[in-house]
Amino acid sequence: MSRRVAVVTGLRTPFCRAGGQFKDLTADDLGAYALKEAVALAGLRPDEVDEVVLGNVMQAPDGGGNTARVVAVKGGLAMSTPAITVSRNCASGLESLLLGANKIALGQADIVVAGGAEAMSQVPILFQPEMRSFLMRLSKSKGLWKRVRALLSVRPRFFKPTLPGLGDPLCGLNMGQTAEVLSRAFGISRGEQDAYALMSQQRAAKAQEQGRLADEIIPVALPPHRGQLQELDDGIRHDQTFEGLQKLKAAFERGTGTVTAGNASQVTDGAAMVVLMPEELAHARGLEPLGYIRASAAVALEPRRMGLGPVFAVAKLLHHAGVSWSDVELIEINEAFAAQVLAVEAAMASDAFAREELGLDAAVGEIDRSCLNVNGGAIALGHPLGASGTRLVITLLKELRRRGKNMGIATLCVGGGQGQAMLLEVQ
Repeated sequence: MSRRVAVVTGLRTPFCRAGGQFKDLTADDLGAYALKEAVALAGLRPDEVDEVVLGNVMQAPDGGGNTARVVAVKGGLAMSTPAITVSRNCASGLESLLLGANKIALGQADIVVAGGAEAMSQVPILFQPEMRSFLMRLSKSKGLWKRVRALLSVRPRFFKPTLPGLGDPLCGLNMGQTAEVLSRAFGISRGEQDAYALMSQQRAAKAQEQGRLADEIIPVALPPHRGQLQELDDGIRHDQTFEGLQKLKAAFERGTGTVTAGNASQVTDGAAMVVLMPEELAHARGLEPLGYIRASAAVALEPRRMGLGPVFAVAKLLHHAGVSWSDVELIEINEAFAAQVLAVEAAMASDAFAREELGLDAAVGEIDRSCLNVNGGAIALGHPLGASGTRLVITLLKELRRRGKNMGIATLCVGGGQGQAMLLEVQ
Protein backbone atom coordinates (compact mmCIF):
# COMPACT_ATOMS: atom_id res chain seq x y z
CA MET A 1 0.00 0.00 0.00
CA SER A 2 1.47 3.35 -1.06
CA ARG A 3 2.26 5.96 1.57
CA ARG A 4 2.88 9.67 1.00
CA VAL A 5 6.56 10.37 1.60
CA ALA A 6 7.64 13.47 3.49
CA VAL A 7 11.00 15.23 3.25
CA VAL A 8 11.39 16.01 6.94
CA THR A 9 14.79 17.71 7.02
CA GLY A 10 17.33 18.69 4.42
CA LEU A 11 20.86 20.02 4.85
CA ARG A 12 24.06 20.27 2.87
CA THR A 13 27.69 21.15 3.34
CA PRO A 14 29.06 24.25 1.67
CA PHE A 15 29.99 23.56 -1.94
CA CYS A 16 33.68 24.33 -2.41
CA ARG A 17 35.85 24.40 -5.49
CA ALA A 18 37.80 21.22 -6.14
CA GLY A 19 41.39 21.40 -4.97
CA GLY A 20 40.46 23.99 -2.36
CA GLN A 21 39.01 23.98 1.13
CA PHE A 22 37.74 20.39 1.01
CA LYS A 23 40.69 18.87 -0.84
CA ASP A 24 41.63 16.71 2.17
CA LEU A 25 38.08 15.45 2.82
CA THR A 26 36.72 12.30 1.20
CA ALA A 27 33.19 11.86 -0.09
CA ASP A 28 32.36 9.78 2.97
CA ASP A 29 33.74 12.51 5.25
CA LEU A 30 31.46 15.08 3.63
CA GLY A 31 28.50 12.72 3.52
CA ALA A 32 28.93 11.84 7.21
CA TYR A 33 28.86 15.51 8.19
CA ALA A 34 25.59 16.09 6.35
CA LEU A 35 24.01 12.83 7.51
CA LYS A 36 24.76 13.38 11.18
CA GLU A 37 23.29 16.88 11.15
CA ALA A 38 20.18 15.90 9.16
CA VAL A 39 19.44 13.05 11.59
CA ALA A 40 19.97 15.30 14.61
CA LEU A 41 17.73 18.02 13.17
CA ALA A 42 14.96 15.45 12.74
CA GLY A 43 15.32 14.46 16.40
CA LEU A 44 16.11 10.84 15.55
CA ARG A 45 18.14 8.33 17.50
CA PRO A 46 20.84 6.70 15.38
CA ASP A 47 19.16 3.30 15.64
CA GLU A 48 15.85 4.60 14.25
CA VAL A 49 17.13 4.98 10.68
CA ASP A 50 16.10 1.96 8.62
CA GLU A 51 18.41 2.54 5.65
CA VAL A 52 20.79 4.99 4.01
CA VAL A 53 20.77 5.63 0.26
CA LEU A 54 23.62 7.73 -1.16
CA GLY A 55 24.33 9.06 -4.63
CA ASN A 56 28.03 8.97 -5.49
CA VAL A 57 29.54 8.91 -8.97
CA MET A 58 33.34 8.92 -8.60
CA GLN A 59 33.65 6.17 -5.99
CA ALA A 60 37.11 5.95 -4.43
CA PRO A 61 38.87 2.65 -5.18
CA ASP A 62 39.66 2.24 -1.47
CA GLY A 63 36.09 2.98 -0.33
CA GLY A 64 34.98 -0.64 -0.17
CA GLY A 65 32.71 -0.29 -3.22
CA ASN A 66 29.84 1.11 -1.15
CA THR A 67 30.43 4.69 -0.01
CA ALA A 68 26.97 4.84 1.56
CA ARG A 69 27.88 2.19 4.13
CA VAL A 70 30.98 4.13 5.15
CA VAL A 71 28.93 7.33 5.42
CA ALA A 72 26.33 5.59 7.59
CA VAL A 73 28.90 4.29 10.06
CA LYS A 74 31.05 7.44 10.11
CA GLY A 75 27.85 9.46 10.51
CA GLY A 76 27.09 7.70 13.78
CA LEU A 77 24.24 5.42 12.75
CA ALA A 78 23.79 1.97 14.27
CA MET A 79 26.12 -0.70 12.89
CA SER A 80 22.99 -2.64 11.95
CA THR A 81 21.81 0.09 9.51
CA PRO A 82 22.04 -1.11 5.88
CA ALA A 83 23.19 1.29 3.18
CA ILE A 84 23.36 1.36 -0.60
CA THR A 85 25.21 3.58 -3.07
CA VAL A 86 23.49 4.52 -6.33
CA SER A 87 24.75 6.22 -9.47
CA ARG A 88 22.83 7.87 -12.26
CA ASN A 89 25.70 10.21 -13.01
CA CYS A 90 24.62 13.82 -12.38
CA ALA A 91 21.16 12.78 -11.15
CA SER A 92 22.47 10.36 -8.52
CA GLY A 93 21.38 12.61 -5.67
CA LEU A 94 17.85 12.66 -7.07
CA GLU A 95 17.78 8.92 -7.69
CA SER A 96 18.77 8.30 -4.07
CA LEU A 97 15.67 10.17 -2.87
CA LEU A 98 13.47 8.24 -5.27
CA LEU A 99 14.84 4.89 -4.11
CA GLY A 100 14.39 5.87 -0.47
CA ALA A 101 10.86 7.14 -1.11
CA ASN A 102 9.92 3.93 -2.92
CA LYS A 103 11.09 1.83 0.02
CA ILE A 104 8.88 3.89 2.33
CA ALA A 105 5.90 3.91 -0.02
CA LEU A 106 6.07 0.10 -0.29
CA GLY A 107 6.35 -0.34 3.46
CA GLN A 108 9.91 -1.67 3.34
CA ALA A 109 11.18 1.13 5.57
CA ASP A 110 9.84 3.89 7.80
CA ILE A 111 12.84 6.21 8.02
CA VAL A 112 15.43 6.60 5.26
CA VAL A 113 18.32 9.05 5.04
CA ALA A 114 19.00 9.81 1.38
CA GLY A 115 21.31 12.18 -0.42
CA GLY A 116 24.59 12.43 -2.23
CA ALA A 117 28.25 13.21 -1.77
CA GLU A 118 31.14 13.88 -4.10
CA ALA A 119 34.81 14.71 -3.51
CA MET A 120 35.89 15.85 -6.95
CA SER A 121 39.25 16.83 -5.45
CA GLN A 122 39.99 13.18 -4.79
CA VAL A 123 39.07 11.63 -8.12
CA PRO A 124 41.79 9.01 -8.76
CA ILE A 125 44.50 9.72 -11.32
CA LEU A 126 45.32 6.58 -13.28
CA PHE A 127 48.59 5.34 -14.74
CA GLN A 128 49.11 3.59 -18.05
CA PRO A 129 48.33 -0.17 -18.34
CA GLU A 130 52.08 -0.77 -18.71
CA MET A 131 52.63 0.78 -15.29
CA ARG A 132 49.96 -1.43 -13.79
CA SER A 133 51.59 -4.51 -15.29
CA PHE A 134 54.98 -3.45 -13.96
CA LEU A 135 53.65 -2.96 -10.43
CA MET A 136 51.99 -6.36 -10.53
CA ARG A 137 55.27 -8.00 -11.67
CA LEU A 138 57.19 -6.18 -8.97
CA SER A 139 54.79 -7.24 -6.23
CA LYS A 140 55.04 -10.87 -7.31
CA SER A 141 58.83 -10.90 -7.72
CA LYS A 142 60.56 -13.18 -5.26
CA GLY A 143 64.21 -12.61 -4.59
CA LEU A 144 66.56 -9.69 -5.24
CA TRP A 145 67.47 -10.56 -8.86
CA LYS A 146 63.84 -10.86 -10.02
CA ARG A 147 63.03 -7.52 -8.39
CA VAL A 148 65.99 -5.87 -10.08
CA ARG A 149 64.89 -7.28 -13.46
CA ALA A 150 61.38 -5.92 -12.88
CA LEU A 151 62.76 -2.51 -11.96
CA LEU A 152 64.95 -2.44 -15.07
CA SER A 153 61.86 -2.90 -17.24
CA VAL A 154 60.48 0.50 -16.24
CA ARG A 155 60.25 3.11 -19.02
CA PRO A 156 59.55 6.85 -18.63
CA ARG A 157 56.29 6.51 -20.59
CA PHE A 158 54.93 4.30 -17.81
CA PHE A 159 54.65 7.38 -15.58
CA LYS A 160 52.39 9.37 -17.89
CA PRO A 161 49.10 9.70 -15.94
CA THR A 162 45.58 9.47 -17.28
CA LEU A 163 43.90 12.55 -15.86
CA PRO A 164 40.25 12.30 -14.77
CA GLY A 165 37.64 13.58 -17.17
CA LEU A 166 33.91 13.50 -17.74
CA GLY A 167 33.75 11.86 -21.11
CA ASP A 168 30.95 9.81 -22.63
CA PRO A 169 32.04 6.48 -24.13
CA LEU A 170 28.75 6.21 -26.00
CA CYS A 171 29.25 9.28 -28.18
CA GLY A 172 32.96 9.97 -27.76
CA LEU A 173 32.39 13.52 -26.50
CA ASN A 174 33.10 15.11 -23.17
CA MET A 175 30.28 16.96 -21.42
CA GLY A 176 31.46 20.37 -22.59
CA GLN A 177 31.39 19.21 -26.19
CA THR A 178 27.78 18.05 -25.80
CA ALA A 179 26.95 21.59 -24.69
CA GLU A 180 28.60 22.88 -27.87
CA VAL A 181 26.36 20.52 -29.86
CA LEU A 182 23.30 22.17 -28.31
CA SER A 183 24.62 25.70 -28.73
CA ARG A 184 24.92 25.09 -32.48
CA ALA A 185 21.61 23.23 -32.81
CA PHE A 186 19.64 25.99 -31.09
CA GLY A 187 21.71 28.94 -32.31
CA ILE A 188 22.75 29.99 -28.81
CA SER A 189 25.40 32.69 -28.91
CA ARG A 190 28.36 33.18 -26.61
CA GLY A 191 26.80 36.44 -25.43
CA GLU A 192 23.58 34.70 -24.42
CA GLN A 193 25.51 32.08 -22.49
CA ASP A 194 27.61 34.66 -20.65
CA ALA A 195 24.53 36.74 -19.84
CA TYR A 196 22.87 33.68 -18.32
CA ALA A 197 26.04 32.84 -16.35
CA LEU A 198 26.14 36.38 -15.00
CA MET A 199 22.51 36.07 -13.87
CA SER A 200 23.33 32.84 -12.02
CA GLN A 201 26.26 34.46 -10.24
CA GLN A 202 24.28 37.56 -9.31
CA ARG A 203 21.34 35.54 -7.96
CA ALA A 204 23.62 33.30 -5.93
CA ALA A 205 25.55 36.29 -4.57
CA LYS A 206 22.31 37.96 -3.47
CA ALA A 207 21.02 34.73 -1.90
CA GLN A 208 24.28 34.34 0.01
CA GLU A 209 24.27 37.95 1.19
CA GLN A 210 20.66 37.68 2.38
CA GLY A 211 21.24 34.38 4.21
CA ARG A 212 18.97 32.22 2.06
CA LEU A 213 21.77 29.79 1.24
CA ALA A 214 22.93 29.67 4.86
CA ASP A 215 19.49 28.29 5.72
CA GLU A 216 20.41 25.02 4.02
CA ILE A 217 24.12 24.81 4.93
CA ILE A 218 25.91 23.21 7.88
CA PRO A 219 29.48 24.40 8.59
CA VAL A 220 32.29 21.88 8.13
CA ALA A 221 35.40 21.77 10.33
CA LEU A 222 38.48 21.73 8.12
CA PRO A 223 41.41 19.38 8.58
CA PRO A 224 44.02 18.93 9.83
CA HIS A 225 43.25 20.56 13.19
CA ARG A 226 39.47 21.14 12.72
CA GLY A 227 39.80 24.60 14.23
CA GLN A 228 38.56 26.43 11.13
CA LEU A 229 35.00 26.23 9.89
CA GLN A 230 33.93 26.43 6.25
CA GLU A 231 30.51 28.07 6.36
CA LEU A 232 29.90 29.38 2.83
CA ASP A 233 29.91 28.20 -0.77
CA ASP A 234 33.18 29.54 -2.15
CA GLY A 235 32.51 29.46 -5.88
CA ILE A 236 30.18 32.46 -5.99
CA ARG A 237 31.81 35.43 -7.73
CA HIS A 238 30.28 38.53 -6.16
CA ASP A 239 32.24 40.83 -8.47
CA GLN A 240 31.52 38.94 -11.71
CA THR A 241 30.92 41.12 -14.76
CA PHE A 242 29.75 40.39 -18.27
CA GLU A 243 32.98 41.89 -19.60
CA GLY A 244 35.01 39.51 -17.45
CA LEU A 245 33.09 36.53 -18.76
CA GLN A 246 33.59 37.65 -22.35
CA LYS A 247 37.37 37.60 -21.93
CA LEU A 248 37.48 33.87 -21.17
CA LYS A 249 38.59 31.46 -23.88
CA ALA A 250 36.53 28.52 -25.10
CA ALA A 251 37.31 25.51 -22.94
CA PHE A 252 36.30 22.59 -25.15
CA GLU A 253 36.46 23.69 -28.80
CA ARG A 254 39.09 26.21 -29.72
CA GLY A 255 38.29 28.71 -32.43
CA THR A 256 34.56 28.15 -32.85
CA GLY A 257 33.64 27.11 -29.29
CA THR A 258 31.37 29.15 -27.03
CA VAL A 259 31.44 27.15 -23.78
CA THR A 260 33.93 28.53 -21.24
CA ALA A 261 34.88 27.96 -17.63
CA GLY A 262 32.71 30.97 -16.81
CA ASN A 263 29.47 29.73 -18.36
CA ALA A 264 29.85 26.12 -17.22
CA SER A 265 29.24 24.51 -13.83
CA GLN A 266 32.14 24.52 -11.42
CA VAL A 267 33.95 21.33 -10.43
CA THR A 268 33.09 21.10 -6.76
CA ASP A 269 33.21 19.08 -3.53
CA GLY A 270 30.15 18.75 -1.33
CA ALA A 271 27.37 16.63 0.16
CA ALA A 272 23.64 16.97 0.81
CA MET A 273 21.23 14.82 2.85
CA VAL A 274 17.52 14.59 3.60
CA VAL A 275 15.49 12.52 6.04
CA LEU A 276 12.47 10.78 4.54
CA MET A 277 9.52 9.21 6.36
CA PRO A 278 5.79 8.59 5.83
CA GLU A 279 3.59 11.65 6.26
CA GLU A 280 1.68 10.10 9.15
CA LEU A 281 4.88 9.27 11.05
CA ALA A 282 6.18 12.82 10.64
CA HIS A 283 2.94 14.21 12.07
CA ALA A 284 2.96 11.66 14.91
CA ARG A 285 6.43 12.88 15.87
CA GLY A 286 5.35 16.52 15.76
CA LEU A 287 7.57 17.28 12.77
CA GLU A 288 6.65 19.79 10.08
CA PRO A 289 7.98 18.42 6.77
CA LEU A 290 9.74 20.64 4.28
CA GLY A 291 7.50 19.04 1.68
CA TYR A 292 6.53 15.84 -0.09
CA ILE A 293 7.73 13.81 -3.06
CA ARG A 294 4.79 13.52 -5.43
CA ALA A 295 6.26 11.90 -8.53
CA SER A 296 9.46 11.30 -10.47
CA ALA A 297 10.42 10.42 -14.03
CA ALA A 298 13.58 9.29 -15.80
CA VAL A 299 14.22 9.23 -19.55
CA ALA A 300 16.95 8.34 -22.02
CA LEU A 301 17.92 10.11 -25.23
CA GLU A 302 20.76 10.49 -27.70
CA PRO A 303 23.98 10.85 -25.61
CA ARG A 304 25.38 13.75 -27.65
CA ARG A 305 22.22 15.72 -26.78
CA MET A 306 22.16 14.68 -23.12
CA GLY A 307 21.63 18.31 -22.08
CA LEU A 308 18.03 18.13 -23.29
CA GLY A 309 17.24 15.42 -20.75
CA PRO A 310 15.19 17.79 -18.55
CA VAL A 311 12.76 18.53 -21.40
CA PHE A 312 11.97 14.85 -21.96
CA ALA A 313 11.88 14.14 -18.21
CA VAL A 314 9.58 17.05 -17.36
CA ALA A 315 7.17 16.16 -20.17
CA LYS A 316 6.98 12.57 -18.92
CA LEU A 317 6.66 13.68 -15.31
CA LEU A 318 3.76 16.04 -15.97
CA HIS A 319 1.91 13.35 -17.92
CA HIS A 320 2.28 10.67 -15.28
CA ALA A 321 1.51 13.02 -12.39
CA GLY A 322 -1.55 14.49 -14.11
CA VAL A 323 -0.22 18.01 -13.59
CA SER A 324 -0.15 20.89 -16.06
CA TRP A 325 2.87 23.12 -16.59
CA SER A 326 0.89 26.10 -15.27
CA ASP A 327 0.66 24.38 -11.86
CA VAL A 328 4.45 24.44 -11.44
CA GLU A 329 5.44 27.51 -9.43
CA LEU A 330 9.23 27.10 -9.16
CA ILE A 331 11.73 25.04 -11.14
CA GLU A 332 15.33 24.09 -10.40
CA ILE A 333 17.37 22.98 -13.41
CA ASN A 334 20.92 21.88 -12.76
CA GLU A 335 23.13 24.30 -14.63
CA ALA A 336 25.59 21.90 -16.19
CA PHE A 337 26.24 24.59 -18.80
CA ALA A 338 24.53 27.85 -19.66
CA ALA A 339 24.11 26.58 -23.23
CA GLN A 340 22.36 23.49 -21.92
CA VAL A 341 19.86 25.44 -19.79
CA LEU A 342 19.17 27.84 -22.68
CA ALA A 343 18.59 24.89 -25.00
CA VAL A 344 16.14 23.42 -22.48
CA GLU A 345 14.29 26.74 -22.36
CA ALA A 346 14.04 26.83 -26.15
CA ALA A 347 12.91 23.21 -26.47
CA MET A 348 10.32 23.54 -23.70
CA ALA A 349 8.71 26.47 -25.51
CA SER A 350 8.83 24.93 -29.01
CA ASP A 351 5.70 23.44 -30.59
CA ALA A 352 7.86 21.88 -33.31
CA PHE A 353 10.15 20.20 -30.78
CA ALA A 354 7.14 18.91 -28.87
CA ARG A 355 5.63 17.34 -31.99
CA GLU A 356 8.84 15.95 -33.48
CA GLU A 357 10.67 14.84 -30.32
CA LEU A 358 8.06 14.37 -27.58
CA GLY A 359 5.01 13.21 -29.51
CA LEU A 360 2.93 16.05 -28.08
CA ASP A 361 0.52 18.38 -29.85
CA ALA A 362 1.98 21.53 -28.34
CA ALA A 363 4.99 22.81 -26.39
CA VAL A 364 5.48 21.69 -22.81
CA GLY A 365 5.51 25.34 -21.75
CA GLU A 366 7.64 28.45 -21.51
CA ILE A 367 9.98 28.75 -18.53
CA ASP A 368 9.51 32.00 -16.64
CA ARG A 369 12.99 33.16 -15.64
CA SER A 370 11.59 34.66 -12.44
CA CYS A 371 10.71 31.09 -11.34
CA LEU A 372 13.91 29.42 -12.52
CA ASN A 373 16.93 28.84 -10.26
CA VAL A 374 15.97 31.88 -8.24
CA ASN A 375 18.97 31.53 -5.89
CA GLY A 376 21.45 30.84 -8.66
CA GLY A 377 22.58 27.47 -9.91
CA ALA A 378 25.57 25.23 -10.48
CA ILE A 379 27.41 27.83 -12.58
CA ALA A 380 27.80 29.81 -9.35
CA LEU A 381 27.32 27.20 -6.63
CA GLY A 382 29.12 24.27 -8.21
CA HIS A 383 28.20 20.75 -9.24
CA PRO A 384 29.43 17.93 -6.96
CA LEU A 385 28.05 15.19 -9.18
CA GLY A 386 26.46 12.84 -6.65
CA ALA A 387 25.09 15.63 -4.45
CA SER A 388 23.56 18.09 -6.92
CA GLY A 389 20.19 16.37 -7.27
CA THR A 390 19.66 16.42 -3.50
CA ARG A 391 20.77 20.05 -3.31
CA LEU A 392 18.15 21.00 -5.90
CA VAL A 393 15.40 19.38 -3.82
CA ILE A 394 16.49 21.09 -0.59
CA THR A 395 16.80 24.49 -2.26
CA LEU A 396 13.47 24.09 -4.04
CA LEU A 397 11.45 23.03 -0.99
CA LYS A 398 12.89 25.75 1.21
CA GLU A 399 12.20 28.40 -1.43
CA LEU A 400 8.64 27.17 -2.01
CA ARG A 401 7.97 27.53 1.71
CA ARG A 402 9.70 30.89 1.85
CA ARG A 403 7.45 32.21 -0.91
CA GLY A 404 4.26 30.55 0.28
CA LYS A 405 4.09 28.45 -2.91
CA ASN A 406 3.19 24.77 -3.22
CA MET A 407 4.58 22.94 -6.24
CA GLY A 408 7.95 22.77 -7.95
CA ILE A 409 10.14 20.59 -10.15
CA ALA A 410 13.81 19.67 -9.74
CA THR A 411 15.46 18.31 -12.86
CA LEU A 412 18.88 17.45 -14.27
CA CYS A 413 20.51 16.35 -17.50
CA VAL A 414 22.59 13.21 -17.17
CA GLY A 415 25.79 12.22 -18.91
CA GLY A 416 25.33 9.22 -21.18
CA GLY A 417 22.06 10.55 -22.54
CA GLN A 418 19.50 10.61 -19.74
CA GLY A 419 17.35 13.04 -17.81
CA GLN A 420 15.48 12.96 -14.54
CA ALA A 421 12.85 15.13 -12.89
CA MET A 422 11.03 15.12 -9.56
CA LEU A 423 7.77 16.82 -8.65
CA LEU A 424 7.65 18.15 -5.11
CA GLU A 425 4.93 19.89 -3.14
CA VAL A 426 4.72 21.65 0.22
CA GLN A 427 1.08 20.95 1.09
